[in-house]
Amino acid sequence: MKKIATLLLAAGLVFGTTTGASAIDFKVKGEWIMSFDYGQNGRMTGGNGGTGWNNRGAGRASDEFEAVQRLRLRLDAVASESLSGTVHFEIGDTTWGSDRPGVNSSYGGALGADGNSVELKNAYIDWTPSNMDLKIRMGIQGLSLPSFTTGSQVFNHDAAGITLNYRFNDNVSLTGFWVRAYNDNYAGGDNLGHTVNANYLDNFDVAALILPLTFDEVKISPWIMGGIVGPNSGGKYFNSTTGASSGDIRAGMVPVGGALRKDGTPSGKYLNEYGSAFWAGATGDITAWDPFRIAFDVNYGAIAWAEDGRLNRSGWLASLLFTYKLDWAVPGIYGWYSTGDDSDPSNGSERMPTFTTIHTNNGFSSFAFNGQPWIPEGGRDNVLGRTMIGTWGVGARLKDMSFINDLKHTFRVNYIGGTNSPTFARRYLAGNNSGNGRKAIFDNISGPNAYELGMDPLYLTTRDSALEIGLANEYQVYENFKIYFEGSYLAAFIDKSVWKHSQMNGKNDQVRDPWNINLTFIYSF
Repeated sequence: MKKIATLLLAAGLVFGTTTGASAIDFKVKGEWIMSFDYGQNGRMTGGNGGTGWNNRGAGRASDEFEAVQRLRLRLDAVASESLSGTVHFEIGDTTWGSDRPGVNSSYGGALGADGNSVELKNAYIDWTPSNMDLKIRMGIQGLSLPSFTTGSQVFNHDAAGITLNYRFNDNVSLTGFWVRAYNDNYAGGDNLGHTVNANYLDNFDVAALILPLTFDEVKISPWIMGGIVGPNSGGKYFNSTTGASSGDIRAGMVPVGGALRKDGTPSGKYLNEYGSAFWAGATGDITAWDPFRIAFDVNYGAIAWAEDGRLNRSGWLASLLFTYKLDWAVPGIYGWYSTGDDSDPSNGSERMPTFTTIHTNNGFSSFAFNGQPWIPEGGRDNVLGRTMIGTWGVGARLKDMSFINDLKHTFRVNYIGGTNSPTFARRYLAGNNSGNGRKAIFDNISGPNAYELGMDPLYLTTRDSALEIGLANEYQVYENFKIYFEGSYLAAFIDKSVWKHSQMNGKNDQVRDPWNINLTFIYSF
């Protein structure tokens, strides 16, 4: 009996040793967010107008007060330094009191809860081939093009694809990724008089190369990205002026109103070939004159369709930042400029196309553009747009001011102008204008998201401008718990001669300055 017990004990030790050698180390991370907003005029409309200043606002809620929560859970299964897997779940955004499935991801916030609001955010594996300085990530992952100033104004989102990173030495590395944004979503059927099979020309793929160059006092990252765009991609097809819209994609990839003739009516030409998209840029961070810092971004992009040049879009955006580090704050001044549309709708758009930037938290602006760091998809920022395309601006900020331990503040002021043609807006966007007899292009476009065609979401001309003022405060209560409080105001100055008439009912446009205050509680572990 003792021999049997000894053998069993020995076997247990052997199996225990084997199991330990191949054990997986599980790591759990997460974040709870409770966010409360109160504000007005987030859609910058006070009447029945429908100009570029109305009905375009990204403010998600119509209520003045709103409470939203979100939970993110991340599980890492680590086998070794060379192999791991990650799954990232998101519960919410859940708007308190809302029980409308499919609307703003707010299902489950009404009395009784019980909403199906769990989402898969990321799911990927990381692995390294033996004896190589190559890292590979495969699956649904967060991806972004580099930026040292505003955050990427071209691409920053979760996507399914493959990322490769090779480190040549301490100073030079190379990153490449391929993303399949859309495929096999097109339902088929009649489209602009053509019978089209399901899933025909509906894939949208992009690939990029990034070359980070890192030295002691200088960091520079040039990059390029190209793509093929199926005219029926994602089921949010470029081939039609009706139907579902992907919003962020469609707003950034096509001219305002789509492919237009000179009279502002849709060309109605069916696309039967892939479009080609291309972006290139460089971003830099220079600290050679510490405590001075200089950062810059230069971006260029174009999308072209062989069958209909009216749908082409190309342009550029550049930004520059100067900061000086003090003991109690980091003051900075900055500016940016982006090309805008000319007065001819039939030659495409002169604004830089954008892929998708829904996860970019703008470093210059926390209200006018996409800058709320905690619930960016559901917050009340990006009043003017998720990107800075079609605008120019200058600003100043005092970042990370601190006079009390664990409490810091950031104050900013931005003056923002448009770079789009006022003639284009007056003739084709501002509704029935007795001066030229032309109708707004959107009068000829139907569908639930027709107003998003080429808009992101507002349209500033060279005669329009806005002044943004904001103060953000962050208090670190505990190591894993902080409170964020922000107040923002946007004063709008629009040219009444451009926006003389609205698109709806012929009524004069009314504009009320938007403002918002936000209180957010963040528990991270």
